[in-house]
Amino acid sequence: MPLPQPSAPSTPPARPGGFSVGIVGAGQFAGAFSKLFHLHPGVGPVYATDLLPERAEALVAEQGLAGTVPSFEAMLADERIDAVALFTQRWTHGPLAVAALRAGKHVYSAVPMAVSEEEIRAIVEAVRETGLTYMMGETSHYNPATVYARNRVAENAFGRLFYAEGDYVHDMDLGFYAAYQYSGGDSWKATASYPPLLYPTHSVGGVLGAWGTHAVSVSAIGVRDERGDGVFDREVSQFDNDLSNATALFEVAGGGSFRINEFRRVGYPSHIRESRFRFFGTEGSFEQLATFSVWQDKEGVTDISELLRPAPTLAADDPSLAHVDPALRDAFVSGTAPVHDRSRLPKEFAHVPNGHEGSHHFLVDDFVTAVNTGTLPTVNAWVAARYTLPGVVAHASALRGGERLRVPDLGDPPSDG
Repeated sequence: MPLPQPSAPSTPPARPGGFSVGIVGAGQFAGAFSKLFHLHPGVGPVYATDLLPERAEALVAEQGLAGTVPSFEAMLADERIDAVALFTQRWTHGPLAVAALRAGKHVYSAVPMAVSEEEIRAIVEAVRETGLTYMMGETSHYNPATVYARNRVAENAFGRLFYAEGDYVHDMDLGFYAAYQYSGGDSWKATASYPPLLYPTHSVGGVLGAWGTHAVSVSAIGVRDERGDGVFDREVSQFDNDLSNATALFEVAGGGSFRINEFRRVGYPSHIRESRFRFFGTEGSFEQLATFSVWQDKEGVTDISELLRPAPTLAADDPSLAHVDPALRDAFVSGTAPVHDRSRLPKEFAHVPNGHEGSHHFLVDDFVTAVNTGTLPTVNAWVAARYTLPGVVAHASALRGGERLRVPDLGDPPSDG
């Protein structure tokens, strides 16, 4: 069915009680965000749709949402809905975001932004032409380590930053098999082979979310999988991919570099901390491992682990998480850390479960504020491109034996955005 493509979309008018949101994809991840949209005082009715209607119906019934919509296409044509929030499979986001923007809807998108340079450029162009709000919900932008490093950059505590590292280390055995089976059905192995470097924002975003720069070139190395279970098997893979681990080294504008690791076969406790970061400057440095974090300068070492440690807001065995693999539940129960400033958040979020090291509340509030005020959100289309496109180019480099490739930059958002 062709997607609606209005020739002259316009910004939806403000509604009494807030703008309406359509949740697209009612799977394991969506419920954590639909609850926050539903509670936010700047949002009105919340609707849901899913390729499996029973999942949308269950989400609406569980959270008391406004109702279901038969399909994504119907949601785009529905004048009751002002914005869509995309929680579909990760390789589908680009075309869906463009279709929604062209249909006159604001867009909140789960990561990644898209899977190709062409799709990324199409989103930026659609935002530029429509004037609508687009935001990518990258959790690492509010990872406690990124917030801490961003604050230290603002204080010039690092001196000149010249190197950083970002790791997204999440073994497939720790919940990903079950997650892909839940979303992929009988063909789950074909989709579980999704290339690690096409999901780079949990590592890249944490680095660039603190460091005011962008990637200009990359060289990457991939590791071919040897598990032999049909996942990361090129003959099975929907993406013709057999790389389960990859490392990329980026040159940045203004001088310096950062390295990322995207690992899906790794002996590491990702349920404790799946994203971790390090920053090195001429006057100070910051390093993080699974259970502790330190600030270092020329005088000594300061343990800042507790400053960055989120407190749980929900028990891992809570009935609301029954459909989530136990190895993934920690990502849904973490509250904010002491380094987070909650003063800007709505009071309705005060005792609501958070997730991904305290990021969910801030991401939803960023999007709602941007739509209601007509301002740019934090991870707007241009920032999202800088978080996503480096990984797309890095994957191409890995397929070419580590050849150093230029990373295009789509520039900064319009100054009057």
